[in-house]
Amino acid sequence: MQTLQIKISNTDFKKYNFENKEIKFTDLVDLINREYARKALIECNNIAEKEGLSKMTLDEINAEINAVRDAKAHY
Repeated sequence: MQTLQIKISNTDFKKYNFENKEIKFTDLVDLINREYARKALIECNNIAEKEGLSKMTLDEINAEINAVRDAKAHY
């Protein structure tokens, strides 16, 4: 197995709790992916609020889904 050295800011070091431990590369990749997903979800929520989508009822959401499915079925 090879060893890789990575420089990381003190803030991120503490944020991800890397204190005094080794981490497998696959675990680091998972951690990075989760962080990207978390940021993408926050951005999606911000867009939904800005566009008024966050106020849609469940019935309105289901109607939108059904409309898209119907359009695909007749395409």
